[in-house]
Amino acid sequence: MADTETIPHQDEDDSELKRSITGRLLFFYTLGDVLGSGIYVLIGLVAAAVGGAFWIAFALGVTVAAITGAAYAELVTKYPQAAGASLYVNKAFGNRPLTFLVTVSFLAASMAASGSLAVGFASYFAEVWSAPPALLVSLVFVALLVVVNFIGITESVWMNMLMTFVEVAGLLIVLVIGIVHVAQGNADFGVLTHIDTSGDYGSPALAVLAGISFSFFAMTGFENTANVAEETIDPYKSFPRSLVGGMVVAGLVYVLVSMAAALTVPVETLASSDAALLEVVKQGILPFSDEFMTTLFSVIALIAITNTTLVTIVTQPRVLYGMAREDVVPGVFAKIHPVRRSPWVGLIFSGAVVGSLLVIGTLVTEAGGGIDLVGRLATVTVVLLLAIYATVIVACLRLRGRDEEHPFFRANTPLLFVGLLGNLAILYFTIYDDPYSLIWCAGLLGVGLVLFLAEYFFGSKGTGTRTPDLDSTEA
Repeated sequence: MADTETIPHQDEDDSELKRSITGRLLFFYTLGDVLGSGIYVLIGLVAAAVGGAFWIAFALGVTVAAITGAAYAELVTKYPQAAGASLYVNKAFGNRPLTFLVTVSFLAASMAASGSLAVGFASYFAEVWSAPPALLVSLVFVALLVVVNFIGITESVWMNMLMTFVEVAGLLIVLVIGIVHVAQGNADFGVLTHIDTSGDYGSPALAVLAGISFSFFAMTGFENTANVAEETIDPYKSFPRSLVGGMVVAGLVYVLVSMAAALTVPVETLASSDAALLEVVKQGILPFSDEFMTTLFSVIALIAITNTTLVTIVTQPRVLYGMAREDVVPGVFAKIHPVRRSPWVGLIFSGAVVGSLLVIGTLVTEAGGGIDLVGRLATVTVVLLLAIYATVIVACLRLRGRDEEHPFFRANTPLLFVGLLGNLAILYFTIYDDPYSLIWCAGLLGVGLVLFLAEYFFGSKGTGTRTPDLDSTEA
């Protein structure tokens, strides 16, 4: 057990959150969030950028993400507390404005992702039932996930694990179709080495880098795992295996699914489709009707989107909870519901912000804003998270030699430098390719200004860790 004088709030008895997540649940929590919905909606965009060899973009993207995950695994075993990146930056630099910037950046990224996924959910829901307005579907969807989160983290993680099985089953269907297509002797393996340089990107390196940038939304999610550290049983043993293991498995699935899609469907068809995996199942290789397969994959996509959004909504209030205990945001976010043991104030706040984002985004789109709300919010998420990932790796290196009195996982140092350069390269290209995303990033970061001013002018140092509301819930 860690030295609680060196690392405050690390003892299980000092945490207000309930430790109930096993290593196995944590593995599926990571796998489900990394797999998520990105592979269902982004594979066509990646194929358009790279060509038939777009599996390389997924492989390299997951590699950079997995190295970053190793940095998270080291830090979470040293500091098994809620708050994730915000906590690590606070420990490494001791700079409250910087810590707050990371906190708000992560929340903005998570909320942008939730909004993007909620809009995507409404789009797929319309394939099943088109009567309700899309905005209403999105808002009800977010509200229902808030309720699930309020009921409790264990129920949320079990729900996540069950939905992970369903979405993985959908990807296995794609793999089976690819295997049958190859067995029939109809596959052209040369397509897997073709990189298209005739489009917007004139060199193979730029084309692959563009594919990595477009696909990176599908790689994110592992950082959410760190924010349930205080609710995980034996985090020192659970996190390295579950976090890195979940990412490796997700990366293998991405590469195999990409190859199966490229071998089965012409790249031009994949590139022009908003639901590229649906094009795979429509090839008639399996003995089922197109109508049945379309309905099946719409349902699977809904489950995949629900799975990813559930994890983002689980994360947001726990970040606020952890940083309230560090006196970075107002102490009210450290309040825990006396019965459900959920950080209910942060949960309500997060749900309200995501809902407002959906309403505002829909109004802008309907007013002729000329944007793809799903794509723009996904890009905003990637830009913010890449900046955070690079900062976390720097924090990991800076914290070497500190708070190491207890056992912890140690990431490979040279690989951390490779991961740092990878994150910065992808970040630079993403901004270069879509500079207007910075305006949206700035707007979302502005949401946190009110919290910063509230804590700066009205907060009392030390009240976050021992509020009367928290003490009243202790047994």
